Amino acid sequence: MDTAPEPDGHYQYRVLVLGDAAVGKSSLLRCYAEGPGAAGGPAPCPTVGVDFYSRTVRLPPAGRAKLQLWDTAGQERFRSITRSFYRSAAGALLVFDVTNRASFEHVTEWYHEAAGGRAAGKVAFVLVGHKCDLAGERAVSAEEAGRLAASLGMAFVETSARSNLNVELAFETVAGRIHEALRRGALAPHDASDGVKLIPGESRGRPPQQREPRRRCRC
Repeated sequence: MDTAPEPDGHYQYRVLVLGDAAVGKSSLLRCYAEGPGAAGGPAPCPTVGVDFYSRTVRLPPAGRAKLQLWDTAGQERFRSITRSFYRSAAGALLVFDVTNRASFEHVTEWYHEAAGGRAAGKVAFVLVGHKCDLAGERAVSAEEAGRLAASLGMAFVETSARSNLNVELAFETVAGRIHEALRRGALAPHDASDGVKLIPGESRGRPPQQREPRRRCRC
């Protein structure tokens, strides 16, 4: 059966944002989903459980996807909540703080936990080195992070929510990798556990790249 994505289809992709507490996951998501001005406001409160954002992006050549973006708490006491979302994710951003060596050293743990024994290609991962604007405080080089990403078979992007550097690129990269996995047949819209839905009959008139309000998961 041909599992290639419809070129002008409308999809929904579930994407997790994972990483240690205080690496800037919420700031990164606010910058992307609500605009650069949101990241420049007061520092967000620590996430309790899971927060929800969404944004619609273009897919080549004429399709689009609504990204369901799940902002997960990094604290250990919330891990039992966040783990329940792993099995139904199509993609994940693994975020570390380039000024925090420990957050980088925990990336592999987050990766194996999110992959959860699922077959290769079932989750599209992107490694994100956040707060790269703090060049004088770096504890992890781009070269070292790039080597780790390559060893885990994922892309690597450095970002800064404060200066809106590569924020769009990080999310576009994970969306593109999910789309490619659909094209290869590694993911299927009819399989709920793959975190992808095909939305038939969706109005084509709604403008892409639309930012939508955040919702909180009251777990």
